[in-house]
Amino acid sequence: MMNLTIPQLICFDAVVTEGSFQAAGVKIRRSQPSVFSAVKNLESQLGLKLFDRKGYRVSLTEAGRSFHERSSAFLQELELLKNHAMHLGAGEESELTVVVGDLCPLPQTLSLLRRFFQSCPKTRLHLYFEALSGPWERLLDGDAHLILHHVDKADLRFEFMDLFRVQLVPVVAPGFLRFPVSRSITPEQMRDYVQCVIRDTARHSPPRDYYLLKGARTWTVSDQLMKRELILQGMGWGHMPKYLIEQDLRAKRLLDISGRYLKGSQLELAAARLRGVAQGPIANRLWRHIGESSSALCKPIRAVDA
Repeated sequence: MMNLTIPQLICFDAVVTEGSFQAAGVKIRRSQPSVFSAVKNLESQLGLKLFDRKGYRVSLTEAGRSFHERSSAFLQELELLKNHAMHLGAGEESELTVVVGDLCPLPQTLSLLRRFFQSCPKTRLHLYFEALSGPWERLLDGDAHLILHHVDKADLRFEFMDLFRVQLVPVVAPGFLRFPVSRSITPEQMRDYVQCVIRDTARHSPPRDYYLLKGARTWTVSDQLMKRELILQGMGWGHMPKYLIEQDLRAKRLLDISGRYLKGSQLELAAARLRGVAQGPIANRLWRHIGESSSALCKPIRAVDA
């Protein structure tokens, strides 16, 4: 058993997939006798009969079928290992970690990443979705190569490039308020209503709250889609990315309550990485790809259907 060789397993797999010793030899460019000998030696070392040779075409025995399931998986992993070694030898990263912030439009963002990583099949993508301080923390902790989020542009630790602006709008469902919607709604009037907020995913950084009214009851959710649904159901109010609720606003399923006192805002989303940190060739290509493709993120975003 200890003398099993990879060529023996390759010959065995070729016979299984091709259906004969002759066809297997053609596939792996070996003579039929050498393939036959390799499989025969394999059976001898295993103490198993792998093929039934009685018919016109060889067929697997039950033991052969079971052994092939394991050996073919091993050969596939071996091929991946060889490709991985070649990838490392070329100086290219085998893995990249990208963090997508909670305000990024997911269809456009994922499409951009898909197009890039299709051209880098040997690089494994680790993709995380984080909110509020979570993306910055992962980047600063060295747990990410790149983030797509809003950043403090005065923080010299970040190298960034602007992508597009996201408008945030405070909204409610019709009938949620006990008073008429106007442009003069004050924070004091909203304090008695449940405010729906996104949970900060940072693990050790001080939590940050945006637009949170002090003293108001809050319901915390993990993402913008859940937040939208809660607001649509009249379970709270909150600030939402306008691109995500444009259809809701047009259909009057949600009402914009921004005005003189209760203001919306705009945040500039950016691609960011750590300044002064050496980047590999794949990471640098991804950085350039995002810069060249950023206009795709700015195209009109189809709002979520009700």
